[in-house]
Parts: sequence; C-alpha cells; structure tokens
Amino acid sequence: NRAKKILSKKDKVMRKLINNYKDKTLVTRNDVFYSLCKSITGQQLSIFSASAIFKRFQKKVGKINPTRVSKLSISQIKSCGMTKQKAKGIKELAVKMIRKEFNPKLINKMSDEEAIEYLSELRQIGRWSAEMILLFTFNRSNIWPLQDIGLLRAISNNYNKKYFPPKSFLDKLYKKFTPYCSVATWYLWRSIDNEPIQY
Repeated sequence: NRAKKILSKKDKVMRKLINNYKDKTLVTRNDVFYSLCKSITGQQLSIFSASAIFKRFQKKVGKINPTRVSKLSISQIKSCGMTKQKAKGIKELAVKMIRKEFNPKLINKMSDEEAIEYLSELRQIGRWSAEMILLFTFNRSNIWPLQDIGLLRAISNNYNKKYFPPKSFLDKLYKKFTPYCSVATWYLWRSIDNEPIQY
C-alpha cells in the first residue's frame, strides 16, 4: 500500500495503472523450488506454452518438491515437453537442494545483486530467472528486470516510447520508482496481460 501511494504521487502513468487494477496485488508462493522449476520451464516460451508444459510436469510429479522430482529420470522430465537442458536443470536443482548444496535461506541475508549471483550459479538460471525469483518468491521491493520483454513492451505502450525504449529513459524510470521498482513492474505487466503473472 505504501508503494502504491508513493508511485501514484510520483508518476501519472503509475497512478492510472494502480487505479485500473485494484482487483489483485503481488503475492508470493513462498516456495523457492516450485518457483525455480516454473521459471526454468518458462524460459524463452510464450506464457501459454510454458503453462501447458508445466501442467504436464505437475501431473507427472504430483506435489512438486525436491524429493519427488529427484526420483524422475531426465527422459521422464523431458517427456512433459521440456528440452534436455531444462530437464537437466530441474533434476540437478532437486539434487542440490536435497544435498544442501543450494540453500535458499542464505538469500535472505544477501543484497539483490549477491542473490542474483548466487541463484545464477544454478544450471539454467540466468539473471532474468533470478530476478523473477527475487520478485515473486522473496518479494524483494526494488527489482527492475530489464531483460524481460513484457516489461519493455509495457513501458513502450504506456509511455509512448519506441520499442525498445531508450536506456536513458529506463534509467530515469528506475530512479523514479526506486525503492519500489518491483511494484511498478507488476503493474506494467498487468497492463499487457489480464491474468497477473506469478512464478
């Protein structure tokens, strides 16, 4: 609520978006493993394709947790519609969590950049996926994911900028929206997608 108030005061486009989308707000699943699996599945795919593949994966696994996923073979994960690389990434993540080689609790003590680096050490997790995890799972307040095509398109649409928007303009918005870039990002996404995105 504080973020909504401050963003509405600072920016008339934000004020309009916040008033337009009062039905829902940014929420967290609070399940890092689930969100990482969803993020890996969704890479370089449309929301529709990613959702269909993830549903098949859910059906195969049942409850998505490291123990259940670690028991699947790479080919079983692949059979849900994943590439071999994505299947390996998900399987390796499950094993690392069971062995405590990856510990999500450490992220709470890290800065955003440190957390992005830590998450990016995982197979198939790059900057974009790490930012999605920080925004959706950890609800970090100031994530500004400039590798996200949806965000760039939404900025172009709402601020009448060419696609891609110039870096100088993106930096200006970042300064204006800090420390609530995550909330601004979420409302910009809402403007191009009726269903709120969640990882």
